[in-house]
Amino acid sequence: MNSGPLSKRRLVVDQKRYEARLVAILFFVWGIAFLDRMSVLFLAPYLVHELQLTNGQVGLLASVLSVTWAFSGLLFGAVSDRVGRRRVLLPLLFVFSAISWCTGIARSFVQLLGIRGLMGVNEGAVFTTLTVALEESSVPERRGRNVGIVVSAAALVSSGIGPIFLTQVAQHFGWRSAFFLSGAPMLILGLLLWRYLKEPSGSISHPPLREYLTVLRYPNVALACVAACGFMTWLWVMGAFAPLYITQVANKTTTMAGLIIGAGGMGGFLWAFLVPGWSDHLGRKPMLIAMALLSAVVPLTFQINLLQQHPWMMALAGFVANGGQPIAALVLVLIPAESVPAKLAGTAIGFAAFVGEIVGGTIAPAVSGVVGDRYGLAAPLWIAAAGGLLVFVIALVLKETSPGKRNVLGGLRHESAAV
Repeated sequence: MNSGPLSKRRLVVDQKRYEARLVAILFFVWGIAFLDRMSVLFLAPYLVHELQLTNGQVGLLASVLSVTWAFSGLLFGAVSDRVGRRRVLLPLLFVFSAISWCTGIARSFVQLLGIRGLMGVNEGAVFTTLTVALEESSVPERRGRNVGIVVSAAALVSSGIGPIFLTQVAQHFGWRSAFFLSGAPMLILGLLLWRYLKEPSGSISHPPLREYLTVLRYPNVALACVAACGFMTWLWVMGAFAPLYITQVANKTTTMAGLIIGAGGMGGFLWAFLVPGWSDHLGRKPMLIAMALLSAVVPLTFQINLLQQHPWMMALAGFVANGGQPIAALVLVLIPAESVPAKLAGTAIGFAAFVGEIVGGTIAPAVSGVVGDRYGLAAPLWIAAAGGLLVFVIALVLKETSPGKRNVLGGLRHESAAV
């Protein structure tokens, strides 16, 4: 007589274990992928010295990855909607290792540019497919938490262990060894996912090709694309110009700038780890509003005289106010995916990432550099703050998508996450 309840409890426990295992594996997958994206910036001094690169060429190495990432995320997101997440994601992880190793054997700028372009194709597809697979594999009440934990790996890597790990390896064994080492773990993670990742139920569909373009007719998806522009403007403009402002205007040492930026990165990791999970219960919209306002403050804290006189206060302000990272989970994954039918979730995530990368990841830093040359290094920081404010404005008009806040999502996705 109790077999029914016992069976249900067993299914619930099995699902929790599956999600926990999947989150742990994907956390490291995304952390390593994002570590590779930032590697050229972290290792730029070594690349410039050995390959005789100009500053403009270093910028091109970052830009080509952003552009190919944008197009790849959109394309492979749509492909995974048709053929399934496993068929797309698993081969990408093994190819990632090969491309990373190829980076380590590049002998010229042209070779490095081509390889980094290919890596952008790989990483853009990995991000879209990984996040939509996780979103579909999570029960609604844990969807935000799971996505937030995985996406938080980017903050931990970009401002935490990443710079230390890569520069130490490069210093002792050469910059090429850093790429050889960073590519190897993905082989192991690929095998683990091949063993454990289940194809989310209902993730394979064959909508007409013209239906993919209809995702922009969902108001939330279009708004998420605009918010993605604001978020990535905040992320990349501040990342590029905050260290320069701290060293050249605030007259702090490079090591002090590293500590200040690192403190902000660790704060971003903490917020990214917690906030998406809170949004499962409190709602995506109020969390996005709060984080957007908080993140807009960060670039401005560097310009406060009192904080400049006490760098530890500047670091503390950055740690507390760096609320930008959870925005990635909300506007790039959860809101677009929950705003469309499940069969178009990958395409919706791909569109948000595509628009954000092109405008915020490619155009905004270039424009900010020109503005900074003309008006001083404070100007790019105001542009970064404006990116956060843009997310805030968009958040005010978004429709709530959290299943915990809306049982009936009229006009939004009607299917719950597949178990």
